[in-house]
Amino acid sequence: MCVISNQNESILKATSTVYTGMPHYACMWHIWTNVRLKFKKGHLKLSELYFAMARSYTLDEFNERMSKIEEFDTRVKAYLYDIGYHIWSWVHATVNKTWTMTSNIAESLNVVTKDTRELHLVELLEYMRTFLERWTNEKLLNAKDTFTYLGKKYNKELEDNRTLSQKMRLDELPCPHALVALRQRNESYENYCYPYYTRESLLHTYEILVDPLPDESKWNTPRHIAEEVVIPPIGKRQPERPQKQRYKQYDEVNAKTYKISTLNGIGL
Repeated sequence: MCVISNQNESILKATSTVYTGMPHYACMWHIWTNVRLKFKKGHLKLSELYFAMARSYTLDEFNERMSKIEEFDTRVKAYLYDIGYHIWSWVHATVNKTWTMTSNIAESLNVVTKDTRELHLVELLEYMRTFLERWTNEKLLNAKDTFTYLGKKYNKELEDNRTLSQKMRLDELPCPHALVALRQRNESYENYCYPYYTRESLLHTYEILVDPLPDESKWNTPRHIAEEVVIPPIGKRQPERPQKQRYKQYDEVNAKTYKISTLNGIGL
């Protein structure tokens, strides 16, 4: 478990009192909002670097993207360092936050209770109580009706991925996901590549010599070809690039359509 908020001090104080020792993190989107307001410079490029860095899975990726941000604006790096990398970065976190950094249950509750915020306090609390009770019961019944190893939602996603994997074109080279698995097992990538792509195969492919064309004085040209006179084409070539036939037909169809529409009083 962990608590993710928008760096609100009161939330941090309350959660640290109720949940002693629970780690507290900041939502990466809220941090980006603060960066965008504080440093008004190249938001599009900075946004791509920031979110890619926040979602980095390795320290090497994180440090590489942080160096690019430092080159872009050193103030941004200092600001993120003061917050603490472990507060918003996946690779520095001590718990697995997965996608809760950008889409968490609090945002879902905010949408559900949007229209009930005008109620009196007691009525609002009663609504929240009954809503959470109903929600919990529905989720529990759904879990009890599941007979697969994974939950229904994730089992369907797995089946969809399996279907997609059967339709993929293979080029006999490891995909990025396979490279990650091989790196974790400290295995060589080259052992999982098709032999056709090896240097040895390329050498065998192109080992056949291609003789260059001999000097013109040594050509053995038949007499009837040597005596043939090639005359230029008849007619004068129109200036500009010649139009392709399909475009020409398309223009003729448009011209007929315009003529008919004009006669009918439509006017395109």
